[in-house]
Amino acid sequence: MVHETDDVVAFLDIRPVFVGHTLVVPRDHIDTLLDLPVQQLGPYFAEVQRVTAAVTKAMDAHGSFVAVNNVVSQSVPHLHTHVVPRRRKDGLRGFFWPRTKYEGETAMAEVASRIREAF
Repeated sequence: MVHETDDVVAFLDIRPVFVGHTLVVPRDHIDTLLDLPVQQLGPYFAEVQRVTAAVTKAMDAHGSFVAVNNVVSQSVPHLHTHVVPRRRKDGLRGFFWPRTKYEGETAMAEVASRIREAF
């Protein structure tokens, strides 16, 4: 355990991307970010922010990668936020998945419209 409060615990990932890779989880069982009650968003991410600052300082990192998987690639069905210390030229290229392109501005506008409509 590297950090704990009444609502959150943080511990080292047993298969880290880089040394210092820490997981932040709510104590209450919450499956995904979409299941986290709105009133808990601020307090939860305040702790994620505190953990990110501590990991960055402790690992003498240049920055960090902070990520949450929801269902896909979520190996444990419990909300958890990855805090990964990063250093320039650490070998990690962008995100963990391949990037793609839109077929053009029209296709991009159509996707943006679909997302706006979902609100």
